[in-house]
Amino acid sequence: MSKLTEYRKKLNYTQSELSEKSGISVRTIQRIESGANLKGHTLKAIALALNISPSELKGTPKENLQYNYTLIKLINLSSLLFFIPFANILIPLLIVYLKKEKNSITKQIISIQILWTIISIALFFITEILKNEFFLNEQLAFFVLFICMLFNNYIILRNALEIVKNKQLYIKLNYSII
Repeated sequence: MSKLTEYRKKLNYTQSELSEKSGISVRTIQRIESGANLKGHTLKAIALALNISPSELKGTPKENLQYNYTLIKLINLSSLLFFIPFANILIPLLIVYLKKEKNSITKQIISIQILWTIISIALFFITEILKNEFFLNEQLAFFVLFICMLFNNYIILRNALEIVKNKQLYIKLNYSII
């Protein structure tokens, strides 16, 4: 949901009512709520009609200033402890709560690690079952676990690089587990 939709619904305005109050066409409001950029005169007129500042409606400048990206990168990199059971979840979670850096990015980092841990454990057990069923190599399950660790390291390092470059995650989920 766009910021405009959030504020409009908070005030119980329809798109038509907002159009009348702001002097902006209903079609323009629909495009903005669908993801079009909000800027210039349109931004100011809609912000005035909603009785908020233009920066609140735009949302991005204030949000980016609140995040400690160095700490977020550290939280992400602390997930590299995948070889210690559940450390890839517990250590970042501990840092998030001790440093009070609970935000959408850190939630995504921990959610990715929770999901990846579940997938890795499932793959390990499936491989063990298949190994016994089809008389496969004894080391196959550990090889699968090793591949999972490598892939997890790729996710962590790729996200760390993206945090440094663009202040966002490269690999993320469409939802948060925590």
